[in-house]
Amino acid sequence: MRITYPSIDDLLEKVDSRYSLSVLAAKRAHQLEAGDPSALKIFKCDKAVGQALEEIEAGKVTVDLSIEA
Repeated sequence: MRITYPSIDDLLEKVDSRYSLSVLAAKRAHQLEAGDPSALKIFKCDKAVGQALEEIEAGKVTVDLSIEA
């Protein structure tokens, strides 16, 4: 399966690495599945991972680098 929308190139303009992108998308998808409100009103995808990627592409979901390890 390939991701066609949003494109990986567009997503990597918002997130610095593929690893960060995958972790961010997975965490956001879990939040959406748990019932958290969505950041967008209309989605092209009906699955949580696709919706998470759409939110990332729109700039509504970002990586928080202020959290200390």
